[in-house]
Amino acid sequence: QVQLVESGGGLVQPGESLRLSCTGSAAFGDTFSNYAMGWFRQAPGKEREFVAVISRAGTVTDYQASVKRRFSISRHNAQNTVYLQMNNLKPEDTAIYYCAARNTVTGAIPTNLAEYDYWGQGTQVTVSS
Repeated sequence: QVQLVESGGGLVQPGESLRLSCTGSAAFGDTFSNYAMGWFRQAPGKEREFVAVISRAGTVTDYQASVKRRFSISRHNAQNTVYLQMNNLKPEDTAIYYCAARNTVTGAIPTNLAEYDYWGQGTQVTVSS
């Protein structure tokens, strides 16, 4: 069964950093590199929103404007893992963060959550003093 598992969330103070990880289950086999990988987040009472995406080869990325100079997405296909490095965190970054996988034959970097095939269960990030 294809699964995604996020980790690395927690409670931090404003200005601090966190690195989230998302690992695909063994069911991905050697096909993890066929998937564009995205990070999304959902704050209480709000819609789930796009945060960052990385192409299947890791050569193309895109970010939500509010995180562009603070967050960095990367991936290690041999380990079926995608990362989200979050620096200079702000209270408005507080949310449940989800990773998602989209099977693609191109270098597409989808930003619409409806385009994704698989989702993780999420990890809580809380930024508070």
